[in-house]
Amino acid sequence: MLFAQRLILLWLCLPIAATFAQTTEHLRALPWRNIGPGAMSGRITALACDPTQPNVIYAGAASGGVWRSRSGGTQWEPLFDTAPTQSIGAIAIHPKNPDLIWVGTGEGNPRNSQNFGVGIFKSIDGGRSWQHMGLEKTRAIHRVLLHRDNPDIVWVAALGSPYGPTEERGVYKSTDGGRTWRRVLFVNGLTGCAELIADPANPDKLFAAMWEHQRWPWYFKSGGPGSGLYVSFDGGETWEKRTERNGLPKGELGRIGIAIARSKPNVVYAIVEAEENALYRSDDGGRTWRKTTSENIGGRPFYYAEVYVDPKNENRVYSLHTFLNRSEDGGKTFETWVGWKIHLDHHAFWIHPDDPNYIINGNDGGLNITYDGGRTWRYAENIPVGQFYHINVDNDVPYNVYGGLQDNGSWVGPSAIWRSGGIRNSDWQEVLFGDGFDVLPRRDNNRYLFAMSQGGELHYVDRKTGLMRYIKPLHPDGIPLRFHWNAALAQDPFHDGGIFYGSQFLHYSPDFGQTWEIRSPDLTTNDTTKQKQHQSGGLTPDVTGAENHCTILAIAPSPLEKGVIWVGTDDGNLQLTRDGGRTWQNLTDQLPDCPKNAWIPHIEVSVRNAGEAFVVVNNYRQNDWTPYLYHTTDYGRKWKRLADEKSVGAFCLSVVQDVEVPELLFLGTDQGLYFSLDYGKTWTPWPRPSAEKPSGLPAMPVQDMKIHPREGDLILGTFGRGIWILDNIAPLRDLARRQGNSKPLRVLKPQAAYLAAWRSYDGPRFSADAFYEAPNKGTGARIPIWVSPELLPKTEKKDDSAERSRETAARPRTRASTTDRKREKVTVFVLSATGDTLRRWKAEIDTGFQWIAWNLDTRGVDMPSNREPDPDRLEPGDGPPVLPGSYRIVVQLREHSDTTELTVQEDPRLDISTTQRQAKADALRRFYPTVERATRAYERLKKAEKTIQTVENALANTPDSLKKDVLERGKVLRDSIAALKELFFAQKEGKGIQRNLDGVNQRLSRAISYLNASPGAPNATAQVAVRAAEKAVAEAEARIEAVLGSPWSEYRQKVEQIPISLFRD
Repeated sequence: MLFAQRLILLWLCLPIAATFAQTTEHLRALPWRNIGPGAMSGRITALACDPTQPNVIYAGAASGGVWRSRSGGTQWEPLFDTAPTQSIGAIAIHPKNPDLIWVGTGEGNPRNSQNFGVGIFKSIDGGRSWQHMGLEKTRAIHRVLLHRDNPDIVWVAALGSPYGPTEERGVYKSTDGGRTWRRVLFVNGLTGCAELIADPANPDKLFAAMWEHQRWPWYFKSGGPGSGLYVSFDGGETWEKRTERNGLPKGELGRIGIAIARSKPNVVYAIVEAEENALYRSDDGGRTWRKTTSENIGGRPFYYAEVYVDPKNENRVYSLHTFLNRSEDGGKTFETWVGWKIHLDHHAFWIHPDDPNYIINGNDGGLNITYDGGRTWRYAENIPVGQFYHINVDNDVPYNVYGGLQDNGSWVGPSAIWRSGGIRNSDWQEVLFGDGFDVLPRRDNNRYLFAMSQGGELHYVDRKTGLMRYIKPLHPDGIPLRFHWNAALAQDPFHDGGIFYGSQFLHYSPDFGQTWEIRSPDLTTNDTTKQKQHQSGGLTPDVTGAENHCTILAIAPSPLEKGVIWVGTDDGNLQLTRDGGRTWQNLTDQLPDCPKNAWIPHIEVSVRNAGEAFVVVNNYRQNDWTPYLYHTTDYGRKWKRLADEKSVGAFCLSVVQDVEVPELLFLGTDQGLYFSLDYGKTWTPWPRPSAEKPSGLPAMPVQDMKIHPREGDLILGTFGRGIWILDNIAPLRDLARRQGNSKPLRVLKPQAAYLAAWRSYDGPRFSADAFYEAPNKGTGARIPIWVSPELLPKTEKKDDSAERSRETAARPRTRASTTDRKREKVTVFVLSATGDTLRRWKAEIDTGFQWIAWNLDTRGVDMPSNREPDPDRLEPGDGPPVLPGSYRIVVQLREHSDTTELTVQEDPRLDISTTQRQAKADALRRFYPTVERATRAYERLKKAEKTIQTVENALANTPDSLKKDVLERGKVLRDSIAALKELFFAQKEGKGIQRNLDGVNQRLSRAISYLNASPGAPNATAQVAVRAAEKAVAEAEARIEAVLGSPWSEYRQKVEQIPISLFRD
């Protein structure tokens, strides 16, 4: 990431590249939609609260950033989107200055899906801005401690990377607010600090739990000679190790969790992983220890080994593991305190120091709060930090998104809804529980889908009824099959019922999983030394399938040439068959600079060239953090490396090629999204948010991506921030085609627009603040345009960093810049196929990419109103919607103009014909002259009223003898006009609700409503409403003429007899 930023700065020195860099900066304006879900959140790894303001909560997610609530968990906002990582291990707030916040990045739970950080960050303004304070290579920071009296003293527990020896581990200390660091406790290259706490009565007394552990792609080992419990009495300058001589267990130790009783600091507890995992207690401040129990304290210390003590009761102890257990007798016995009521697998815990009934818990499913000591819990369902492994889409209108979440099941939800409000958690459907991975809808009928949980547990699901079939294949000869934790699944592009599935073999089912055949030999290295998953765990076995190895990770059949199938494995093999699996070629050795035995998690095949493929390789599990991406166009005979440490700032996870412009590529990395406009020759990171420019994309792991083939949307499946959608990548396609911006005003290709029927809310309309609603796509047409910065004149600099909404027709977003520009309006024309102008309006624009919205209306009609017309409005809108068909959009700014074509389609759910729509439009247009007559009549009243006022003002200095008769006549007319205006609608403001239900406007509106309600030509009720409106208008016209006919002429004659002329003919 840092290199990529330097690369952009280098480009800025070049004139042509400077234009491109300026253009890509405008990409910030492209509106990404994070559609969640919040229904199931993600792993919460860190919690912190300001004890003086208990409603202010900070939560850190494994790969979803830092979130803050200032309402006790009701509302949440992301605080860390400007940072170069979203993986959070620790949060600390200074007890005497809540604006001083520290965040340690890289989660401290080294499971197979662990995410990593880039050091430690500091905020001095309550999280509004962040400063990177170093320790970049620590990878995982599990605790940050702040000296209670001296804010410049900070300690950091660096766990480090589990994937090999490194010196960047142990306990670090800063005495100058993080400007410099010293490592004050180090054991060896495999031992990091898993816990670090301070005595609440003595900030210089520290306990540190050092943990030796290592993870390989195929094995995990917890424990070793480096593990141990240490205590310091001088702020970490020197340390004493506690051993079996002090009462701790003999032999090798593993992970240790520590807690001190705030009410009695001499009472210290430690959960110790050893030959026998047990809880130990010290009553003398940690000098001596005794075992209290080995039962019901948790069985997975590598993943959670945390213990907490009630701040008011030293004998009430909490153990965090799969469940939440509690002891009331000083650790002698534990019982399940919270079981299946909230999500399992607990990692973070906070107890209010003065109110122990107020507890916040973070687990694999999100965040929960209790205010009554655990009797009842509230789940925060508006923190969208789900970790998606894979995503897929269907071709519904609007389309759906499918995907599987780490420890939170498999889901399907809408990309957009034709309904009021946003996308809610209730719009998402869980189709399978467990750890969720690939979810594939049937191409011919998306009622049915394939979904899996960990280790290859594959199911065929009817998402309408919930009925499911277990379809995991077996080997016909009884050979054990090795399925990866995240097994590979793919559909046959040439047969709707066909699916491919990967163990060490490629399996194929032609009939939706009812029968299976094996299409390959073992495609892995089949290295038996790496097939030790049944021994994994170290001191505590942890055989969950997470370490299954020598397995298939990716399957990619060509959609162009039947029989061409690419396969990637977790032990470094890239295999290709061109005959449906009869013969295979191992291409691994042909990938330039590819590390041996690396993971190949993603293969993208071209939709244009059967021999073209992109192959993602990552090797961080062998402590190699380099980006690898390869490309071939000739079935793997020759390869080109497209990504390395010079061009991309983080290891690669996924890639997708645009289906329309092949030069346009998107690359998902562990720290955000990159794109290329030139087939991977150069890469640009998508801009992150900043304090000055809050739009952009966080640096989140982009695990999977899809470009919707019909809509042209880019969909991101992130491992930590849910699903993100960029509606219509036309601006990027335009950049890739043009490689610059030669034309100052360009109108780009819009997506098809639908004459959609929108229904009301599902569930509560007024949902308050704890309710999650993701942004909806909106209705009508969205027309992308590009406006060159040179096209709008510059104005003097002013302070305007606020962002305005870009989703309205004439109010696009203003981006903060050093020089403001004069805001202008373009004129937009909608033309029919025959060239008739159906609609025209003005829309305010800014520089860069933006959208102009059109709700598919034609020219409408003005209703009687007291409002003065907008001088910039060209004509009334809200006329009958256009019919399905093709329309020409013209955008004009001074002498510049450009045009594009827009397709309008029928709502596929409706049984309505174009003939019916035309009949409805004709009926409305036949009625419009009646509305125009009413409006002209009402404008006549307004004009007369203004004229009377003008006369009275002009006669202010005229002698009473000359003006008395005129003023009296004017008052009579004014009163009559006021009464006539009441015929249209209530004019006076007063108490209660005032409405003229039989007024002209009400009758006009009622008739239009009936005409719009009819599916075609007006029905009998609509005709009644039309006749009633026409009668009301005719009666109003007659009554107006009775007043503004001869009485008005007489009034005018009297006024003109006074020696001043006020009328203009």
